[in-house]
Parts: sequence; C-alpha cells; structure tokens
Amino acid sequence: MTAARTITFKLNGAPVTADVKPHHNLVELLQTHFGLTGARESCGQGLCGCCTVVVNGKAVSGCLYLALFVDGAEVTTVESLDTRDKLSPVQEAFVEASAFQCGYCTPGFIMMVTQLLDENPDPSDDQIRHYLTGNLCRCATYPEVMDAVKLAAKKRKAGATA
Repeated sequence: MTAARTITFKLNGAPVTADVKPHHNLVELLQTHFGLTGARESCGQGLCGCCTVVVNGKAVSGCLYLALFVDGAEVTTVESLDTRDKLSPVQEAFVEASAFQCGYCTPGFIMMVTQLLDENPDPSDDQIRHYLTGNLCRCATYPEVMDAVKLAAKKRKAGATA
C-alpha cells in the first residue's frame, strides 16, 4: 500500500491542499479532489490534448503529469477562464465559430489557444496549426477551430483597446 502525501498549490488562483498517492496524475487529482472535469483523460499518452492544464504558465498533459509535481505550483484549468459569469474571449470565439461538435476536446483546445494568444496575440495560420498539433478532434472541427483562434485574437485586441 502506497502512502498518500499532502501537497499544497494554487488552483485557479486559490490556495488548496490535497492528499495524493504517488501514482495519481493531475487529471485524477482535479476530478476526484476538486470536482473539475474540464481536463479529460482520453488517450492516456499525452497525444490528444483533451487533458491540457496550465502549470506555472506552461501547458502540460494532465494525464502524464503526476499530481505530486504540482506541490507549490500554480495550476490553471479551463474552469477559471470565465469570470463573473462571462465567457473569456477564447470561449466566446469557440461558441461563435461553432468550433466544436461533441465538445470532448474543446477544453483542451481552449487552454492551448489561450496560451497561444498570451504568447502571440496575432498568430499566422501556420503558427496556429503548429501550436495546436498536439490537440486532436475526432469530430474534425479543425477549420472552425482556426476561425475561432482568429476571432479570439480579434476579440482580445478589441478588449485591450476598449
């Protein structure tokens, strides 16, 4: 029997504590301890992007990232992006561009697009494609995702100048 270890970290801006076993991954921690289901384990190999979570400002595959590694870290999930019951510009753009069908992959895409636009507010088509290569959509909404990224970039620029 493996003993649990207590970890403390910031989750979506709030300090939290959890007892985790050494083999638990970040998705398990988020779902079982905090009820956050946006990051979803799909492939279990870090290849599809459904489990994307941001740790200390960098996107990680939550299915491969051991929960113990977030001790002392700052973790951001898709659940934190809407504020005051208002969707983020990236979330709005995904809705407006119909950039999803079943929605299973959408939280991972939204997290990656948010990070992309944080790093590059005006990406080219090639930069968008390159950045999102680790996110798979089984419903094949890729053209709509491209439209959503461009729309989100415009929304962010408009919000910054407003």
